[in-house]
Amino acid sequence: MSYQHSFSDASLANLPMGKVVCVGRNYAEHARELNNPVPSEPLLFLKPATAVVGLDQPLRLPQGLGAVHYETEIALLIGQTLSGEVSEQQALAAIAGIGLALDLTLRELQDQLKAKAHPWERAKAFDGACPLSPFVRPEQVPDLGNIALQLQINGQLRQQGSSAEMITPIVALLRHIATVFTLQPGDVVITGTPAGVGVLNPGDQLLLSIPGVLEQRAVVAV
Repeated sequence: MSYQHSFSDASLANLPMGKVVCVGRNYAEHARELNNPVPSEPLLFLKPATAVVGLDQPLRLPQGLGAVHYETEIALLIGQTLSGEVSEQQALAAIAGIGLALDLTLRELQDQLKAKAHPWERAKAFDGACPLSPFVRPEQVPDLGNIALQLQINGQLRQQGSSAEMITPIVALLRHIATVFTLQPGDVVITGTPAGVGVLNPGDQLLLSIPGVLEQRAVVAV
């Protein structure tokens, strides 16, 4: 089943699936848990549209390539073009939806690539590497500066954080990205993960949430 952007009320978003712009190390505690330096400006990388799948489908992990780590992130659906220098108002107006994503990572492969100063895409941009939830409308999340997010796996809390902990907040992040990559309608921005990342295993039952706003269950295929 091919992915299509949708909202939590089951309506479809009339937007194509574009690229995914990802932000690394946007939570200081996550950078520290992996012994990574905290960047002085947003650390950006891309996932192609082929990496995106729905979280309502069984998550199929790559085989024979080492551990796959979960990274739970706030996802932003872009509804208007942002390019070059844009205002805070333009950045806000471009957010068509807010949801949750998993930035799936082949951690051992990523470490090998980093050690060689090679790009990360083999570890971050494989097919299925960006499961997405449906989105809620922006008016359902009135304070972008304090969006809570959680991940439970098999009933145990594994990740918990808030956009208040982001090194570069959401609006500033969109404004920065627009100076690097043009954001187009249908693109998605995933905004970094809090501490607590770890290994996914076949059969794991996941519950991702923005408490009181959005819940999404997922299962790792056996």
